[in-house]
Amino acid sequence: MKATDIPFVKHIGIEEQNNELSLNFKNDVLNHIKTIHASAQFTLAETQSGIHLQNLFPELEGKVLPVLRDAQIKYKKPAQEKIIAFSSTDEEAVVKFKSQFEKKGRGSLQIEVKIKDINDILTCQATFTWFIQTL
Repeated sequence: MKATDIPFVKHIGIEEQNNELSLNFKNDVLNHIKTIHASAQFTLAETQSGIHLQNLFPELEGKVLPVLRDAQIKYKKPAQEKIIAFSSTDEEAVVKFKSQFEKKGRGSLQIEVKIKDINDILTCQATFTWFIQTL
């Protein structure tokens, strides 16, 4: 299943264009101070990490079960505009994961995500640790 097909992701309105996810500034996702709710930002970041994982290992699709093991997020500035997610992974961590996965059929991988608004202001940053296991 593609990460953007998850019902909750669709429900809050996360959009994808060229493997880049975004969330519009709209009433449905605002909090009590009229900025994008922390949970909506978390969902955008977590979904971006899932897309990143799928893009790193397309050959594993349908053959593994990835589950989120740990998440750390820090909110930096209020999100007062449309927000966009950017993800990355340390190349050394990818090599380590591949080795571990080949030996044991399972492994963990951390993915970093930054959320910025359309004015390039960092609203939050997060680290997601995925546990991936052969079906």
